[in-house]
Amino acid sequence: MRPYTLKQIQTFLEVARQRSVSKAAERLFVTQPAVSMQIRQLEDAFGLPLIEPMGRNIQLTHAGEIFLTHATAAMSQFKDLEAQMAEHIGLKQGRFDLAVVSTAKYFVPMLLVRFGKLHPGIHVQLSIDNRENVLGLLARSEADLVIMGRTPSHLECHAKAFATNPLAIVAPPDHPLVRRKNLPFSALAEYKFVVREEGSGTRAAMQRLFEENKTALQMVMAMPSNETIKQAVMAGMGLSFLSMRTVRHELASGHLALLDVQGLPQINHWYVTHLSSKKLSPAALAFKEFLIEQGGALMDAWS
Repeated sequence: MRPYTLKQIQTFLEVARQRSVSKAAERLFVTQPAVSMQIRQLEDAFGLPLIEPMGRNIQLTHAGEIFLTHATAAMSQFKDLEAQMAEHIGLKQGRFDLAVVSTAKYFVPMLLVRFGKLHPGIHVQLSIDNRENVLGLLARSEADLVIMGRTPSHLECHAKAFATNPLAIVAPPDHPLVRRKNLPFSALAEYKFVVREEGSGTRAAMQRLFEENKTALQMVMAMPSNETIKQAVMAGMGLSFLSMRTVRHELASGHLALLDVQGLPQINHWYVTHLSSKKLSPAALAFKEFLIEQGGALMDAWS
């Protein structure tokens, strides 16, 4: 068997996740030919095809499916090895993988800057995606720590709340409901909503809220980012349900307005989460403790 590298395995794992060479290249910040070469070299090392074309995407061969199972487990063990070795270094240097749901991108950079000033030798590898994909990173132990708004029920995890996450209904400033006070939730049934995509934690929270209030939810369009949704609301496409931490600039400038609805804002929380079986490196543990001790206050001052 020819030699193979960790980089080749990591490239294969990303291709397997995305089911696409081009999408994997985007996620890895390399060219498509570079990804194809890494996969080809890995296949040459084992003498077996691991992927095959399926339209514009790819699918795993039978050997590829087996390789995926063992490669995922192996990479998890390598991360545990890194954590063990990091204990001999302490907090002078180190690295960890952090995954956050997309709504958290509005405050995580600020927190990373503050943490970096305290621990300049620690490198953080950041991934931002919707809840469903972030849960996949967590389950596969590809993320040491995860920041999300609701902890998973199907995984054995440690989760600690470190900040509030208030969610409310936003509207364009000239919307007829803006001037009304103490609106009953049922009044929202008459209006259309722009919502996040399937797999988003914000969308799931919104659907639960409407179900709990026995109110029909009229979804005019689903969009994959809060920024696009904010623009759609400002343009008058519909109302939306968003974290107030994502709209502070638009509310301050008057481009968006909050509706005064009974029972809102809904106060949820942000959690720092990791698998119960995960042995955190000193670097990851330091960031977790930083979030618990300082994260909430910093976010309140920021947004």
